Amino acid sequence: MKIKAADADKFARNPGPELRAVLIYGPDAGLVRERAEALVAAVVEDPTDPFRLAELSAGRLAEQPALLADEAAAISFTGGRRAVRLRDAADSLAPIFESFLAEGQGDALVVAEAGDLPARSPLRKLFEGAKNAAALPCYRDDARDIGQVVNAMLQDAGLSASREALSYLAANLGGDRQLTRREIEKLVLYKGQAGERVELADVEACVGDSAALSLDDIALAVGDGDLKAMDRAFQRALREGNTPVRILGAVAQHLQRLQLAAALAQNSDLDQVMRSKLRPPVFWKQADRFRRQVGRWTGDARARQRLAESLARLLETDAACRQTGAPDETLASRAVMEVAARAPGRSRTARTG
Repeated sequence: MKIKAADADKFARNPGPELRAVLIYGPDAGLVRERAEALVAAVVEDPTDPFRLAELSAGRLAEQPALLADEAAAISFTGGRRAVRLRDAADSLAPIFESFLAEGQGDALVVAEAGDLPARSPLRKLFEGAKNAAALPCYRDDARDIGQVVNAMLQDAGLSASREALSYLAANLGGDRQLTRREIEKLVLYKGQAGERVELADVEACVGDSAALSLDDIALAVGDGDLKAMDRAFQRALREGNTPVRILGAVAQHLQRLQLAAALAQNSDLDQVMRSKLRPPVFWKQADRFRRQVGRWTGDARARQRLAESLARLLETDAACRQTGAPDETLASRAVMEVAARAPGRSRTARTG
């Protein structure tokens, strides 16, 4: 069974008794964990009860394939349906799950967490095609999703937020749902008192050092052609838990936004496009740099060709980084450096640092 992304949260709260297993996959690792916890909670009232919840690792299951069926068939001493939580599921486990879903022993719900599986993934295709299983996608939050999460958490704490503060959060969070929640929790603690209004200065004080902002720094440095700033931001992003693939995606998304802004500005004012037509809108502190970069990367045919070549280079590197055993940090660093070095209108300062 294939679950639509828009229905994922509702499904996670009530998966139904007929399902034997759910595969949760996608690039947002925090959202994968959050929805796995919701699925377990839908079956097990107390997730700390060892009789109701069993946890397996992918490595252990690969060594002992029978463990999956054994745990699913086990009966809880305290009564009630059990859950089995498997972390780091991969395509190599597809044959084990195929046998498990075909045999149908026990009534436990197996919750398998995986990374970003492509449409051709054997494990994903198995869960999507099975009647007694489901595949649940977890894509990164867009500005609207982030806004809903932020507003809900602030309202629960009795806080409100200014438009500028919400715009900043929408522009700089969203790569990881649990990271977003931690940042908003910090903001709530910072304000401290219900009834307060969160302003832009409060957000900058609390959220200014997030991993998502490191990605912004990389993308803007690449757009400027500033190699030293790009290298510093790249290393910082890795230290803060960003993956090379995520960094490549952030740079590619930035170049695509430059491309889109230029196209929309053909029939409108660029400043208006940046404020109201791009989603999320360009944060005001980055507006001057973004405006300059739109002109440099799309101002003439040669620049537009370079932008297209850069996007192709990033896409090619992304695919290479996803290969098993690939030196992904080296590949991503080299590709991003090459794109920055070829930035149109790159200044002498940017060249020499």
